[in-house]
Amino acid sequence: MTQQDIRPPVHAPARVAPAPPAPAGPGPVRRPLISYVLPVFNEQDGVAAFHAELTAALTARPDLDAELVYVNDGSTDGSLALLRDLADEDRRVRVVDLARNFGHQIAITAGLDVARGDAVIVMDTDLQDPPRVSLELVDAWRAGAEIVHARRRTRRDTAFKRATAHLYYRVLRASTEVDIPLDTGDFRLLDRRVADELRRYRERSRFVRGIVASMGFRQAEVAFDRDERFAGETKYPLRKMTRLAVDGVTSFSTAPLKMITRLGFAVLALSLAGILYALAMKFFRPEITVSGWTMLMCVVLFLGGTQMLSLGIIGAYVGRIYSEAQRRPLYLVREVIGGDDDHR
Repeated sequence: MTQQDIRPPVHAPARVAPAPPAPAGPGPVRRPLISYVLPVFNEQDGVAAFHAELTAALTARPDLDAELVYVNDGSTDGSLALLRDLADEDRRVRVVDLARNFGHQIAITAGLDVARGDAVIVMDTDLQDPPRVSLELVDAWRAGAEIVHARRRTRRDTAFKRATAHLYYRVLRASTEVDIPLDTGDFRLLDRRVADELRRYRERSRFVRGIVASMGFRQAEVAFDRDERFAGETKYPLRKMTRLAVDGVTSFSTAPLKMITRLGFAVLALSLAGILYALAMKFFRPEITVSGWTMLMCVVLFLGGTQMLSLGIIGAYVGRIYSEAQRRPLYLVREVIGGDDDHR
């Protein structure tokens, strides 16, 4: 039997009855779904209080639907058990349990990958970012902004933390080609379209706030006063803050590499000046002996330190290339718990 023999018979088109008239009057207005992406790492002392405050803030806004995506970033305390209880009690809660600790920026990425809302809000669960402020971000989004940054007007941290953060954001902004908003962390709102575009960025050494700032779109800011941590210790000690700062600079700037070139020219100029000085002393003041051993040691140590610094900076960029070339998964999920399927 040929292909022509199995063709379906051709029938005359049936007459289609006219569609009934649309009902008069406006239909029900769909409430926007707001997804909260909430990374959690060893927050057993504060996650319940955060959830209570967030749900209280959402209760005051019946014009919104919400899903709460908690990302357990390999917590070693009782955080996961508490999140399971929240998922059992609140059908809006989804828990993404990562196989291990992948880091704060990766946890944000994992939450963005499963968030389904018309807008996505990223915030921490230590109550330093007040949940009520997230509703101000929603209002700015409804006013037309596609990205809404929460900018810290004041912050209740140590003097050292405030000083270093103030300096870092300004150095970062001055050294990168991206206009990263000052005094903003990862607390922000993303429109659905922006969130979908952000999911396409899969580099491993992630600096989410810089990626978002580089995307463009219509951006706005909401100023707020940052509170102190509700409980527990900071999950960003100096070592992790330094690593994040390096990721921010190396992700969006080649200024360190340019600094090596400038440093090389400076060393060359100093070397030429030293040669000219030694020649001048030999021909015009031969009676003065230039101390050779001390100057030689200073020059060797200076050049050695300069070379090691240069190699370290180049190594940071090479390490990023090596990590990206491996093309390993950004994260591994053990399980996803709970969730309301009404908005799928």
